[in-house]
Amino acid sequence: MKYERGKCMNKIQREFLLEGLGCANCAAKIERRIKKIQKITHADINFATKKLTIESDAYELEETIKEIKEIIKKIEPHVQVVDKGKKECFLDKNNHYGANGDCCGHNHAHDDQSNGSSGEHYHEHENFNKKEVIALTSGAVLFFIAIIFQFNFWIELLLYVVSYLLIGKDVLLKAIRNIFRGEFLDENFLMTIAGISAFVMKEFPEAVAVMLFFRVGEIFEGAAVNRSRKSIEALLDIRPDFANLKTKDGIFKVSPDEVNIGQDIIVKPGEKIPLDGKVVAGASMIDTSILTGEAIPRKVQVGDEVFSGAINKNGVLTVEVTKGFRESTVSKILELVERASSRKAQTEKFITKFARYYTPSVVFVALMLAVIPPLFITGATFAQWIYRAAIFLVVSCPCALVISIPLGFFGGIGAASKNGILIKGGNYLEALNKVDAVVFDKTGTITKGVFNVTKKIAVNEFEEDEIIYYAAYAEYYSNHPIAVSIRKSYKGKIQEELMKDYEEISGHGVKVIVDGKVVLAGNKKLMKKYDIDYKEIDELGTIVHIAVDEKYAGAIIISDEIKEDSAKGIEQLMKLGVKRFVMLTGDHKKAAEGIAKEVGIDEVYAELLPHEKVEKLEAIQKSMKGNIVFIGDGINDAPVLARADIGVAMGGLGSDAAIEAADVVLMTDEISKMATAIRVAKRTRKIVWQNIIFSLGVKGIVMVLGVAGMANLWGAVFADVGVALIAILNAMRVMKDKG
Repeated sequence: MKYERGKCMNKIQREFLLEGLGCANCAAKIERRIKKIQKITHADINFATKKLTIESDAYELEETIKEIKEIIKKIEPHVQVVDKGKKECFLDKNNHYGANGDCCGHNHAHDDQSNGSSGEHYHEHENFNKKEVIALTSGAVLFFIAIIFQFNFWIELLLYVVSYLLIGKDVLLKAIRNIFRGEFLDENFLMTIAGISAFVMKEFPEAVAVMLFFRVGEIFEGAAVNRSRKSIEALLDIRPDFANLKTKDGIFKVSPDEVNIGQDIIVKPGEKIPLDGKVVAGASMIDTSILTGEAIPRKVQVGDEVFSGAINKNGVLTVEVTKGFRESTVSKILELVERASSRKAQTEKFITKFARYYTPSVVFVALMLAVIPPLFITGATFAQWIYRAAIFLVVSCPCALVISIPLGFFGGIGAASKNGILIKGGNYLEALNKVDAVVFDKTGTITKGVFNVTKKIAVNEFEEDEIIYYAAYAEYYSNHPIAVSIRKSYKGKIQEELMKDYEEISGHGVKVIVDGKVVLAGNKKLMKKYDIDYKEIDELGTIVHIAVDEKYAGAIIISDEIKEDSAKGIEQLMKLGVKRFVMLTGDHKKAAEGIAKEVGIDEVYAELLPHEKVEKLEAIQKSMKGNIVFIGDGINDAPVLARADIGVAMGGLGSDAAIEAADVVLMTDEISKMATAIRVAKRTRKIVWQNIIFSLGVKGIVMVLGVAGMANLWGAVFADVGVALIAILNAMRVMKDKG
């Protein structure tokens, strides 16, 4: 489901921070339960950022929120639910501000902790406190004393029971609470059953050792999850801390969201630019790598635009703010990346669904293993097969997959953003693995979109100065780069009072009366429409034909410069397995074919109207099996961007239209970034599938060995906790992708 502004007035979005959430499996349960609430139209939990996003009926919202909190309390009683819709805190390095700059008292340093609910959940190890450390250490000491020294049976049993309770008390308490809530199939319950089974069989050392291994493994697993979260946060650490607001009373350090449009801010060397704006004083080099992935700083001076998140390298800049904090580039990037998790990849959806049925199925098989073999196999005992069933139970938890796969996809999205590529969801990241064709717009995509008049051809008794005069008047109201280049070429001053009856004819050009004369300016379709006997021009470039009072006056040739990166980018895409490259443009056929040949595109469709571009794209889609990517400027190509399997906007930095329209936004004007996006996608898929195969493979092997009596509870705990830890660490590798 796409999030769209102004979608429906009776719907409202709210965001909650689930402090203390450390169990991916439980997060999935919470998400499923919340989605069943009648007034909820969309719900998503981003496990990597601990954020719950809901879209709900605006009516009775407070009742809905109350129901959500009850669900969370039932499944994860220690999790603290912070309603970000009610209170948003701004944090600088020393103070915590509310929306109005007052201290809100919320300690962000503890956002990743569960606020005193120590040890209440086996996955939450970020706040592993002193009491737990003492209990775990004491239990371990008693366990080793029982192993090393020779005691009689009852003393040994007492030592093992006490050490087991000290080590596993939180697991046992959680299991008991879950039984009363009807939540049987989680690791607490499974580990409790396994431990009791081992005690029943008089395997005291193994019962305690497995619980000890499990708890220590869970600590490392929790640390790995926490580290991966911090890695993702580091990738997205672009939010500015403060703004230096310039006023008549001096300069004050304030929250960026306190600054209004039109106010001036001071950006000192080494500081992040907190808000989008225009430089009104000073000059400096700024580092935009955090936004674009480009390491080379660029110079800015008076009149230049600057974007929030960039870092000022040397000079002092005075910037006039042009966008509020919520509309700034940095806010939109953060919002898009954080919300990307709501559009889950098919692999992620499959694993979530698989986990729902996998664990109950394994528990059912374990129950059959405990009961059936002793009844039908000669010499088999219930104790023997209950032990083997316990192994099955411990192995069954799907946490390795449920945690590592979302982290893998979210890490891939984070790695892409570090390279200046915004991918709006795991579904698009996954789709980039199967790109068969890339379709390009020309202007602003293959070319720079910087036009210059290179030739004027006057015919019949008209002069070159006359045709540029009429063309400049005809293009006066247009913001198209071609129109701008024509007006720039005309040296005179345009007098609006000389113009009347201005009419723009879509896909053709312009008709206007200038100083009493009917002027037509546009392509040859316009000339044909009005039966003008025009001259075919055999020149490379965009051709604007001019007619005055139904008489052909001549043509203006406008050329666009090809981007240095275009040919290299297409070559890289070809090496990545893209089979087909197509250019769709409304430009003159000869000009389009010349540019396409220069950059390595064989298939060109020129002189197309917007709806004809969509028709051509649909025809290409029918002829190809894989996904079709359309790359355009994100402003004039919205219909094609929407229709493509993956719509990609070029040059998204500062372009609201680009960020809104596309599925992927390349924050620079480089086609090679598309190749980077595909490489990140392929690496992410590779790591995700490594985790799937490794996790299921190890679990499958241990299950088989357990049934055969060749594996013990140690192996089962490794197949659960150890595999989860390895899978999480492996998932973190995708975040280090440099493209």
